[in-house]
This record gives sequence, structure tokens and C-alpha cells, in this order.
Amino acid sequence: MLKFSSSLILICFLGIVNIAEGQEKSKKNQRDWAESYSIALEQNLRGNLLESWYPKAFDFDSGGFFSDFDYVFELKSSPQKKFIVTQSRHLWSNSIGHQLYPETEHYSIGMKLGFQFLRDKMWDKEYGGFYQLVNRSGQPIAEASSTKTAYGNSFAIYALATYFASSQDSAGLDLAIRTFNWLEKHSHDKNHKGYFQHLDREGKPIKRPIDEPTTSDIGYKDQNSSIHLLEAFTALYEVWKDPLLKMRLEEMFFLVRDQITHDRGHLILFFEADWTPVSFADQEEEVILQHRKLDHISFGHDVETAFLLMEAAQTLGLGDDPVTLAKSKKMLDHALEFGWDRELGGFYDEGYYFGEEAVPRIIKDSKNWWAQAEGMNAILMMGLYFSDGPNDYLNKFQKQWAYIDAYLVDHENGDWYSGGKDKQPSIVKADKGHAWKGNYHQVRSLKHSIKMLEKLH
Repeated sequence: MLKFSSSLILICFLGIVNIAEGQEKSKKNQRDWAESYSIALEQNLRGNLLESWYPKAFDFDSGGFFSDFDYVFELKSSPQKKFIVTQSRHLWSNSIGHQLYPETEHYSIGMKLGFQFLRDKMWDKEYGGFYQLVNRSGQPIAEASSTKTAYGNSFAIYALATYFASSQDSAGLDLAIRTFNWLEKHSHDKNHKGYFQHLDREGKPIKRPIDEPTTSDIGYKDQNSSIHLLEAFTALYEVWKDPLLKMRLEEMFFLVRDQITHDRGHLILFFEADWTPVSFADQEEEVILQHRKLDHISFGHDVETAFLLMEAAQTLGLGDDPVTLAKSKKMLDHALEFGWDRELGGFYDEGYYFGEEAVPRIIKDSKNWWAQAEGMNAILMMGLYFSDGPNDYLNKFQKQWAYIDAYLVDHENGDWYSGGKDKQPSIVKADKGHAWKGNYHQVRSLKHSIKMLEKLH
């Protein structure tokens, strides 16, 4: 029979107490920093982003939203054309604002302005689908009204589904369903799956001329419309459990995860109709760079997709599917290893694997605003799944937010600069708002990041 001295028992007991106290202290430290970051992100979300934009961007005279603001956030005297993507994103942001801050009346007003403009002005009443671009009052612009895109219509679905979730206005859901059905009829590829991005006004897919040398993306399928169709269908399925919609959501989920994602851990940008990748990797470096729009590594889209795949998996009832989690983690890890500034933080815009080189070169080292928002969100997401390990995601999350706060957030005039001022000092004088810049990426990232931080409190 083993015998233990009282002193040995005391030592063991004290050791257990010390371990328990250390664990509790560690948990408290984690709760404290998580709470402090929640507060900082909440202040940026509400004050710097939502309150900077709204109600200033409301166009009470013509409906919808103003898009063009100068660097001090003053409305520009430009024609204020209205782009389906921007209008949809502002409708989405106001719908989220209403969900988060229902006591603030102007988000409800903004939702109605945005929805009515999409329904009454941007929907093509003759052929269906949404116009790409209209003038301030909502009249189609001749040079832009002859084409439509799956990308633009995907954002309309995303915004309308979220508007319905926030307002319970069935007219919003009805219009989202009409848009889904229009894409099903015109844009969906029944032979090779997925969706054609470019369509004429009537909805006929625009085909790329065979073997015509070009640097244009017209006629190709692409990752960007695909990941945002995935996002849109995810949001729509949350409020409309339609069997066909579920089929298309699953279709886009597996296409993005298993077809569009390269084995190295990054997205392929463009494809032929049969999903043959568009690549110039076997060409000379000069030719590759001439076609960089069609073929490069977009670190921002990679980290964004890591999140969108996990979000879709949850909505499809797959939970923390291990295959999807591994793919998402691989994309984020690839971006952190090859496209992240280890010194300051922040994701570079573009990279490329030249020839037989095992490591991609950075071919554009600026750091656009939306990639930084998406990156922060993805890093924190992985930090919840993998709290230990070589990537130390939670520390990287803190570093990424420190970068954003120091180099992107305009603490004086509101919103974020369109790129990191460490790489582009003159960016502080660039317009705060234009057709491609609102607050959607930041609002989504901060909203989800705050929700994830609450799990660490």
C-alpha cells in the first residue's frame, strides 16, 4: 500500500490550487481584453461608420442614397449616379443598423428609402432584373442600362433578404424571390452549374469571343460574383426555406469550396464556362502582369471567402464541417503567411506565383480598406476555433485591429480611408464615398467580430 507524507499531499494540493488560480487569471485576462475590444469595435461601428454615413447619405428628394462624398465627408457636387451594388449595400447597412440599434429612428427611414428606390427605380419593369446604373432620379443611363450582372443582382438579394429580416415587410422578401427567380431563368448555367456574370438587358448571357486576346473580364465566370451569390443565397435561405434555393445554395457552396479554391489555399479569379481556370502562369512575366486583372492572388477575397464558407455551412446545417473548416483555415493561413505585413499588420492587395517559385511575390503592396476589415473578421473567427497553435490568431486579431485603427480609421472626419496610409500617405485626401466605397465590409466585419468577442467575455 502506497503511503504519502502530509507535506507531499500539501505540495500537490498547493500545486493544483496554483494551476486553478492561473487558469482563472488567464480566463479573466481574456475576458478583460475581449470586453475592451468589443467596446472599441462597437464605438467604431456605431459612431465612425453608421453615424458618419446616415442620415447624411439619405436622398430624400430622389430616393435611395447619395454615394459620392469627399475626404472630409461633404456631399460632392457630382451627378450622384446610383449603382445597384452601392444602393443595395446601403440598404443592407441600414437594415443592420435597425437590428442593432432599433431605438435610432433614422435606420428605419433609411431602410424604406433604400427598398423603395430598388423596387420603383432600379428594377427593370420590362425585362426584369436590376439595372446596373441609373441617374440620381432613377432613370436608366443609356450607356450602362444595356447590361446586367449576377454580381449586382446578388447584392440586391442580400440587401432585400436582410431588409425583410429587419422590417418584416413582405414586399422586400417578394422582390428578393423575384430576383432569385430571374437569375435562375437567365443567369444560371444548367450545363456546368454556377452563374454567368455578364448579361444583356433581356438577360441573355454575354459570351466571350473564342480565342480573342483581351484583358477584359467580360464573358468569364468569376470568383467574385460566385462568393457573393453564396452570401446572398445564405441570407435569403435564412428567411425563405425554399427547396430550389437550398439546391442553389449547396451548388454555390461546393463550387466555391472545391472548384474555385486552389489547392495552395487561394481563390482562382476567372473561368471559362466549363470552369476551366483562366491562367497566364506559363507566359512571360510581362504578359502575366498585363493580365493581372484576370489572374493573381487576391488576399482580401481569400480571407473574405474563408468566412463566407463557414457562414454558409452553418446555414446549410453542416455545423463546423471539418472539410470546410480546413479549407477556410488554409486560405487564411496562406494569406497570413504570404500576404500579411508581419511588422505593422494589414493584408497586401495582390500576389502571384511566378514560374516554379514556391513563394508568391507581392505585386501590389497597397492595403485596401475592405480587405483589412475582412481579414480581421476571419482571423478572429479562426481564433475561436484554434486558440492555441503557431498562428496565434487572437494576437494577430489584436495586431490587425491596431493597424486598422492607426492607418485606416479617420478619427476626425469619420469612416475609413480607402487604403492604408502607411503605403499610400496621400490616401487621406481621397474621397470617402464613391460607387465602390460605402461601409458594407466594415459594418459586416465589426458586427460579426463583436458577436464573436462576446463568446470570450
